[in-house]
Amino acid sequence: MPEHARPPSVEEPRLATRRPAAPRRRRPPRHVLAALPLALAGLLALLVSGNALRPFERITTIDGKMASKSDFFKDPEVRRLLLKHGIRVEIHRLGSRGIATQSLAGMDVAFPSGQPAARLIMQRQERTVRSARPFVTPLVLGTFREYAQTLAAAGVARPQQVTGGEDTLYYDLDMRKFLRLIEERKTWNGIGYEKRSERSNSGRVLVRTSSVCESNAAGTYLSILAFVKNGNQPPGTEPRRKGAAAGSGDPVLDVAAEVKPLINLQGMAADEQADSYFSDEGESIAPVSLIYEHQFLAHQVAHRERHQRQDTRRVLLYPSPQALTEPQLISLGEDGDRLTDLMETDEELRQRAIELGFRVRFSGENGTSEQLNAYLRDHRVQVPVPNPDQTKADAPDLDALERIINHVGSCPPAGKGGTS
Repeated sequence: MPEHARPPSVEEPRLATRRPAAPRRRRPPRHVLAALPLALAGLLALLVSGNALRPFERITTIDGKMASKSDFFKDPEVRRLLLKHGIRVEIHRLGSRGIATQSLAGMDVAFPSGQPAARLIMQRQERTVRSARPFVTPLVLGTFREYAQTLAAAGVARPQQVTGGEDTLYYDLDMRKFLRLIEERKTWNGIGYEKRSERSNSGRVLVRTSSVCESNAAGTYLSILAFVKNGNQPPGTEPRRKGAAAGSGDPVLDVAAEVKPLINLQGMAADEQADSYFSDEGESIAPVSLIYEHQFLAHQVAHRERHQRQDTRRVLLYPSPQALTEPQLISLGEDGDRLTDLMETDEELRQRAIELGFRVRFSGENGTSEQLNAYLRDHRVQVPVPNPDQTKADAPDLDALERIINHVGSCPPAGKGGTS
């Protein structure tokens, strides 16, 4: 066929070929995105704690009713050390006496700040109880330099001797003379405060305490007052006669009636009281506050680290007779047993207690101070000197102490107290 007669070619239609669509990326749900920071924080915690290679190990949460020494378990380094052992402590804050008188249902441990409350708790248990008394700390009065100097000039306090020409941070306080100032309703200006300060204070000489109905610190201070007012003897333990009242011949309540005007009831927890004392407004809140020695020493170490100097504005008064408080961690079950064992045997936890200002017990000793003193020297914090007068204020027995506390504090029935 001639070329011009060839029918025109018809081009076959091309089939459109589409490339498979890439799968659409779905945005994670909001709750997943919200959880990412927490997951990252958890990973970091594992890395820091040394558990990064075993992230699926079971962590046991131990619930505990704890008083002012709960600040030990709140410490981030202590929490990290416990996490290494697979333990997390959940703190239910309550005063020592509240722990002793209220229900402990659902708790694994109890941690009152002193022995009177610990003995009450131990008496209530129906199982063989394991416990630990890992450290001790003296009860002290936190004040400010001009007030301590005023008491020293009045012959009521004595500055501890220090070397190197530094101003002392520590004074020994004669409680018998100090109580006489309170009984006679002396004012700070009345005993010479204006002569040693640019300011004036016409308020009465008093100690700001926490609630005697809840706090071990206040109960221990009350024991010191009762001991001094009873001629350096713990009040008698005669059974209370039916209908007995102060002045009716009951020696325990007679002492309680003498002590009641000497104590300034505030109702706050011991650790909150320390927070007030160390705040910028501490001197305006109270010239003298009831605290524990470890709180003051930990403050001084932290102040030295932040400011390269000691806090010389704040000083301690060591009461004479003295009272050493012994916090006791009491196990209420198998998980609690693990924690009490660790508190007695773990070297890192004991070292951290020293760094937090506690006098750690070693090998059954009543309390070893040299490790704490060495730590203070290493951190250039002045070391307190033991008072030559080692008279210890013996606490009344539990029955007598309970009666004194109830009389002085007008406390609610057991189990119905507050949570300070």
